[in-house]
Amino acid sequence: MKRMGMAIGIRPEKIAEYKRLHADAWPGVLRQIRESNIRNYVIYLLEPENMLFAHLEYHGDDFDADMARMAEDPETREWWTHTDPCQTPLARAGQLGNWVQLEEVFFTE
Repeated sequence: MKRMGMAIGIRPEKIAEYKRLHADAWPGVLRQIRESNIRNYVIYLLEPENMLFAHLEYHGDDFDADMARMAEDPETREWWTHTDPCQTPLARAGQLGNWVQLEEVFFTE
């Protein structure tokens, strides 16, 4: 299992919409997340800085392949047409789409 943290900006005028979308996340998207070996996925909002922080546990063996399969899923792609306009990418983005991967500096159980 690998813990992962990510960050992205959010447009202030889209915060309510983003919350509404995630309060009623589409079942097919949730299924795809699980089939992509992601568990304990959570997104946090920081205001007034307008930042989203996500944390997940990856339980697979090939993260890139799992993310590629997720990106091919039609329902997930449609979901992203609703969520992506709410977000503002940071100056650098990487393998997580517009999200930037964070460095883990501390963990305890």
